[in-house]
Amino acid sequence: MTTLRPLPSSAKSGISAMYQSSIGKKILTGLTGLGLVAFILAHLAGNLLLFISPNAYNQYGHVLESMGPLLWIVELALLGVILLHASIGLQIYLNKRRARPVDYATYQSVGQPSHQTVSSKTMIWTGITLAVFMVWHVVSFKFGPRYPVQVSGDVAPIRDLYRLVFEAFQTPAYTLSYTGALVLLGFHLRHGIWSALQSLGLLGRRTLPMATRLSTAIAIGITLGFLAVPWAIYTGLLGS
Repeated sequence: MTTLRPLPSSAKSGISAMYQSSIGKKILTGLTGLGLVAFILAHLAGNLLLFISPNAYNQYGHVLESMGPLLWIVELALLGVILLHASIGLQIYLNKRRARPVDYATYQSVGQPSHQTVSSKTMIWTGITLAVFMVWHVVSFKFGPRYPVQVSGDVAPIRDLYRLVFEAFQTPAYTLSYTGALVLLGFHLRHGIWSALQSLGLLGRRTLPMATRLSTAIAIGITLGFLAVPWAIYTGLLGS
């Protein structure tokens, strides 16, 4: 009679094994980071509908809400990606701190050009700040007032997200705090995009400089794109 034995504890799933290894952590943080960049770009495209018309933006929000349970699944998946990305980033940071508990008095690159910047040195802090901001931002808009608006005489009223956004960005405190958070997002993306590509083995010595410049351009573009809405509202360029 054959006796079935449990698998040894060392037998782990591929994702679990990847999560435990240092190389796997870099790959996972690269994949999740690029996934979050894709989400940010999609979110930016939705925000820019505010410049087209209130109806365009409200209908965009209504389409998302009409997804029902599917939207909840997407949001939970997004939350999982964010938590995984943040968890790995925190672990990498803590491992570096344990390996070198005392910072060097000065830093010099050995032989090759250094890619250390303010963005790279502050990734953990900009990441933590952005995580807190995201919670506040979601609570403010997803669970904020549900003003009704009629976009067509043939359908029931839908949520007036345009009015909610307009009211929020007429408030100096919210506009300034949002601006600060988006500047930090720019710093985070400036290092994060090319670093994610490098972690996935997609960059070589020749392509790295170009990738860092492209990451900077993308980070600036995303930051300015997001900031266009609040400041257009706050300064009166975008009417109610």
